[in-house]
Amino acid sequence: MEALLPLIIQAVSGAAGGGIVGSLVKQVGMSLLPKLLAGGVGGLLGGAAASGAGPIADMLGMAAGADAGGMMNGILGQVAGGAIGGGALTGIGGLLAGMMKK
Repeated sequence: MEALLPLIIQAVSGAAGGGIVGSLVKQVGMSLLPKLLAGGVGGLLGGAAASGAGPIADMLGMAAGADAGGMMNGILGQVAGGAIGGGALTGIGGLLAGMMKK
């Protein structure tokens, strides 16, 4: 359960970030379910990058566990990274979907 809790936090905060971006930016021409799915996936990616763990952090050159006691490894960092990643991926996906419709 300890390993699943950060993933759940990142996915839920990413879905929330994706929903917020989708409602604020009307050009994101997607229905609710794709916004939430894109937000959840983006939340997982953003949360992993923010916490400095996982393959995304390895690609970005972050050292896993370099700041083990820091805020970015805590719940607040997971929520922030998830929300930012979810919002970003939803926005990018919506813009690409809008460009494909034209």
